[in-house]
Amino acid sequence: MVSSIMRLFVALRPLPMIRQILMDAMGGVPSARWQDDEQLHCTLRFIGEVDRPQAEDIAAALAAIRAEAPTVRIAGVGRFDHKGRTDTLWAALAPHDMLRHLARKVDQACIRAGLPPERRAYLPHITLARLPRAAGMAPEIASWLAVHAGLSSAVFTMPHILLYQSHLGRSGATYEPVARWSLEPAAAMPGS
Repeated sequence: MVSSIMRLFVALRPLPMIRQILMDAMGGVPSARWQDDEQLHCTLRFIGEVDRPQAEDIAAALAAIRAEAPTVRIAGVGRFDHKGRTDTLWAALAPHDMLRHLARKVDQACIRAGLPPERRAYLPHITLARLPRAAGMAPEIASWLAVHAGLSSAVFTMPHILLYQSHLGRSGATYEPVARWSLEPAAAMPGS
């Protein structure tokens, strides 16, 4: 029997040349599980597990979003800690304003589709690696952060909102885009 439960999130996808810059920064932390090209994205809202009818409601609400495509750049790296151990390495995106505005619109659409509001603060980033519990704050992590502190890119635009389905497996998650909506070019937005 095929499950009607889907594990979803909403994201933006950087251009191939930006993904290559990110891929080039990967390595040097032996315990890290580095993302592959298909996994590189900027999450706007994690949805989690929903049934197919609610997924369709979410997609309809997302399709109604009207917003300017965010124009950003890669601006350094960072890490997320959980209980004193580093569990994620990421690349920062700046400036934050357009991404936070779009994340709010996505959250409002999800609320209209019956989801609770997002409670976590939004920090625009692209995950580069996940680390096992045993990694702690290994010297390689500190070294990687120092070496890549100046990671940067030219300014780029992410012109589409994507709804992804996440499939969990033994070797990590794989992401399948299930819907895509175009955002407005900066010049086409009223008042810009």
